[in-house]
Amino acid sequence: MNKRVSASVPVLLVIILTIILLGSTASGFYLYYNEHLKNIELNNRIEEVITKQKASEAKLLESQKVVSSLELRLKDSTSKIDDLNNQLNLEKASKAAATSDLENIRAQLQEQNSLRANLESKLRKAEEQLSSMEEKLKDLESKKAELVTKEKLEAEGQAEGVELGKILVGPDKVKVNVPDDADLAKPAEGKVLVVNKEYNFAVISFGSKDGVKLGDLFSIYSDKKYVGDVKVEKLHDSMSAAGFISEDIKNRVKEGDRVEKKG
Repeated sequence: MNKRVSASVPVLLVIILTIILLGSTASGFYLYYNEHLKNIELNNRIEEVITKQKASEAKLLESQKVVSSLELRLKDSTSKIDDLNNQLNLEKASKAAATSDLENIRAQLQEQNSLRANLESKLRKAEEQLSSMEEKLKDLESKKAELVTKEKLEAEGQAEGVELGKILVGPDKVKVNVPDDADLAKPAEGKVLVVNKEYNFAVISFGSKDGVKLGDLFSIYSDKKYVGDVKVEKLHDSMSAAGFISEDIKNRVKEGDRVEKKG
């Protein structure tokens, strides 16, 4: 019996050892399996982290590109702002220069206005003096025309031995005593010898020897154009003083114009 017990003890030990070994193996396998699972999980997490890292790196790279683009745009905007500031400074300088020029122009304009007012005052005085001188000249010309008329009439009368009597020159026209019933020839064409615009008459080259009588009408032509009519108011042998029928004739008739008897 002791031999059986002795023989069974090793077997039991083997079984126990086997069980222990199997338990250890199972425990080790379990541990290995758990570690393997953990490793797989860690690898997955590492890959996930790597993937996220790559995504983050890609985003970072994209962000860097955006930042670079923004920096370039900022630099460009800064350059444009600098250019605008320079232009603004130039415009301010130009505006200041223009304002200064405008002030100078205003000052010059005021000076020119003052000079113009002075010149206008002098011009008015000169025009007044000129008007006064023209009036005096007109009066002298009128007196000259009267003298010329008197001299021509008196010279004509003295040459033919005719007594003229007193010559009256004025607004009441001119008259002289000559026979109205003289049997004389019909006059031909004549001309205007003297024009007196102040007293509205002209001296024509027709007289009593040409058959002219007081009140006879004559037509005046200037370069073949009809000017108007005159009426004899004073007679002499070879010339007459004839008044203008209308006021406007005196401004159109001139010495040398052709004269023809009407009717």
